[in-house]
Amino acid sequence: MFPNFEGQVAIITGGSDGIGLATAKLLAAGGAQVVICGRRLEMLEQAEAQIKAEGGKVETVQLDVADDAALTAMIERVAADYGRLDMLVNNAMSTHYAPISRLTLEHWRKDFTVNADAVFVSTKAAMAVMARVGKGSIVNIASTCGIRAAPNMASYSASKAALIHFTAVAAMEGARSGIRVNAIIPGQVQTAGTADFATRVPDIAARTTDAIPMGRGGTPDELAHAIAFMLSDSASYITGTALPVDGGKAAQLYMPG
Repeated sequence: MFPNFEGQVAIITGGSDGIGLATAKLLAAGGAQVVICGRRLEMLEQAEAQIKAEGGKVETVQLDVADDAALTAMIERVAADYGRLDMLVNNAMSTHYAPISRLTLEHWRKDFTVNADAVFVSTKAAMAVMARVGKGSIVNIASTCGIRAAPNMASYSASKAALIHFTAVAAMEGARSGIRVNAIIPGQVQTAGTADFATRVPDIAARTTDAIPMGRGGTPDELAHAIAFMLSDSASYITGTALPVDGGKAAQLYMPG
């Protein structure tokens, strides 16, 4: 049975495309009032039109999650406007692909700012709201790069590893207040970014896909269903968990052919 989110309010960062948009559509289909934020106005407008066309309730906010004050203010404002905040999905991400020898400190800091700092800021603000009513659910979107070494992705991998451990700490601190905090660990997902990567380096992209035990990348919808489950009351006794949704990649012991 699909979870019922009727009357609930959800915020999704990076919600205008990919996993974020798929999650927004799914939660809205379940009856939630969804608030999605992102940097690009055109994509937000397109996402809003799609969700409304499917009968969902959505508000869009143009926002850079690297702006700590704006992110906190948005969460507090949404909670005040709707009288509640039930769910938060930290999905916005930043990644730079380069070997450590060519990775700049600026790139390193940008990935940590978006992938870790912003999650701390939004989680802190959301937990303060949720604690007042004694219930809430937060899902952080991590990556298999946060649990397995990925060459040329030092800043992304390290920031996602930090995110996974932060999730566990937040879960422990929120547990007695009725706040559950979990992470989803996607592997390769068929998004616009993945398609662009496949166009630029088709050989590497093909070998990356072939290395997944299931032989394919996941879809945004497949990730959205896992996120929705973790947010829902069906997962009411699950907190502090990092769930791989990756076609078996995290469990794989690589053996050269």
